[in-house]
Amino acid sequence: MDFYSKKKMPVFFNHHLTEEVIYEVDELKVRGMLMTPNERVNRIVVYLRGGKGQVGRVRPGRMAQFKDKHTLVFAPYYRGSNGSEGRDEFCGDDLHDVIKGIEILKSHYPNVPVHMIGFSRGGIQGLLTYQKVKATSYIIWGGVSDLLMMYEERIDLRGMLKRMVGHPKKLYEAYARRNALQSIHKDSPPILIVHGDEDKQVNINMAYHLEEHLKQEAVDHQTIYLSGEGHVLRPEIEKQTLLQIKEWMYKCEKSLDQ
Repeated sequence: MDFYSKKKMPVFFNHHLTEEVIYEVDELKVRGMLMTPNERVNRIVVYLRGGKGQVGRVRPGRMAQFKDKHTLVFAPYYRGSNGSEGRDEFCGDDLHDVIKGIEILKSHYPNVPVHMIGFSRGGIQGLLTYQKVKATSYIIWGGVSDLLMMYEERIDLRGMLKRMVGHPKKLYEAYARRNALQSIHKDSPPILIVHGDEDKQVNINMAYHLEEHLKQEAVDHQTIYLSGEGHVLRPEIEKQTLLQIKEWMYKCEKSLDQ
């Protein structure tokens, strides 16, 4: 199991090689970005982008926030986006793009902890896949946790959701299949919730909704609620939050050794 091809990108970071990769999923050629450290890989971070198409596309600078000299970072583009074949289905078969990419990485780096980070729309992509790939932990950052809530709260996005998923009254089953919370239980890997209380793109109610479910199911979790912060954090707050996320990943890895 391997990537179909790799193309070196004109992005230069110390200790890492940045490449655009192509891999086959459901007979489609799907693209993603890969940052591989020059030294031994001790951790894999999978970044799940937000938005769709050109909106929220994968950017090297964003991925680089999660790297260190022993951490590999991977981000799938999703089918139908940025040169990938197929059609983005907003948490439909495009979930396979996430799963297959991680399976390839795990075949190359067995027994290495895998942490997934889902931002915005990527939040629900991760909630629907992190257990299937046996992630060490999942971080949902300003993330969507419920598509029906999104449909109700974001009137401006209803047209997009109708096109990509369907009308919730006419195609309720399509939304039910995208309900990630129904499969999260006390034995699920730990989840870290990061959300700003002034987020206008994804209301913090999404985070509260997820947190309440995690409490009810006794799932190991932690929250970072950021007062006065929106969908994109201010630089200093973002820097502090990234340190907390890395501490969380380290804590989850240590718990595996105990």
